[in-house]
Amino acid sequence: MREASSDPFLLKVAPLTGVRVVELSTMITAPLAGMLLADMGADVLKIENPDGGDPFRNFRGGAYSPHFCAYNRNKRSVALDLRSGEGCGALAALLADSDVLLANFRPGVLDRLGFSDGRLAGMNRRLIRCYISGFGPDGPYADRPAYDAVAQALGGMSSLFLDADQPQLVGPTIADNATGHYACQGILAALYVQQRTGLGRRIDVNMLESAIAFMPDPFAYLTQMGLMSDPMLRPRTSQSYVFRCQDGKALVIHLSSQAKFWEMFVDIVDMPSLRDDPDLASRGGRIQHYEKIRDLAAPVFAAKTQKEWLETLSRVDLPFAPVHDVAEVFDDPQVNHLGTFMTLEHPVAGSTTAIRHPVWFDGDRSQQPNNPPPILGEHTGDVLEEIRAARSNEVAGQEK
Repeated sequence: MREASSDPFLLKVAPLTGVRVVELSTMITAPLAGMLLADMGADVLKIENPDGGDPFRNFRGGAYSPHFCAYNRNKRSVALDLRSGEGCGALAALLADSDVLLANFRPGVLDRLGFSDGRLAGMNRRLIRCYISGFGPDGPYADRPAYDAVAQALGGMSSLFLDADQPQLVGPTIADNATGHYACQGILAALYVQQRTGLGRRIDVNMLESAIAFMPDPFAYLTQMGLMSDPMLRPRTSQSYVFRCQDGKALVIHLSSQAKFWEMFVDIVDMPSLRDDPDLASRGGRIQHYEKIRDLAAPVFAAKTQKEWLETLSRVDLPFAPVHDVAEVFDDPQVNHLGTFMTLEHPVAGSTTAIRHPVWFDGDRSQQPNNPPPILGEHTGDVLEEIRAARSNEVAGQEK
């Protein structure tokens, strides 16, 4: 790992430049964690089965699916058959000279391949080993398969999205993504320890606890106030509303706890009766009568188009936003100002649209690598040559 420097030139270099990560992963959790590290400059080697690679590659046909591309930019793909002695030998050589191992195999798989945690720690005392699992390394559920919907359901998250009368899973992956972020946090902390002590750490992150930790509020409501969360508890408590406009488009208004936002809202909808209603005189009353406020204000918003309301709301200091569909996000003025999206060009696979890492360093993101997701085994030759060169240098050094 590169030593810290005050050189202005080096301060413009991606912060994890010089860190090597070996990623044994499929799907989302570990690939996301690896991509976050790669976005910050780490050399992430994605080890894939030569027979098809990460299943996300062909999740909806082809070998360069949107699912794969979303979680694998800025990495190098190395195709190794870990069922062979040659493949395991190459992996061992990589791990002996790397900073981080990131894996989301089920508990016990690495042991069966000959890479127990004890062996890994013995072959490289600096190696940080991050293991991602569904439910932890042991316990009654340890051997079960786990995916996002399973972790959301078991951790209580799904109950906050489901319609009790017509239960239907909705929305993007959350438990998967939260797990990837927690894994990245653990690795960054371990890299700090590694820099100070020269020693690696073992990190275990599981999807179940990540889903629970990602939403602490419902558990605090229950244990401190005896309130059982449902899909509406957070909107009621935060005084968040969605209103449909005349043109069928929607907008969100978030009144939160500040009294001034309530006063502005009453003025905007031009309904003094809301201010005079004793049921709504306090924030507690407004939480209790959330549906009353929503139902009274809904016809007011339905009388104007979204564009008219956005022009009106932009003139006051009230938290609001249009409800964008995914396509509309690309055209939002603030998103364009930030440069959130970028196009990555692969010489074989073509162009993909990627989302820039949202963390800025010293006011810019120019140090973020912008390499497209790799095709399967794209960098195998280069990496194996690096292994051979490192071994040759080691032998030459010993002979001296």
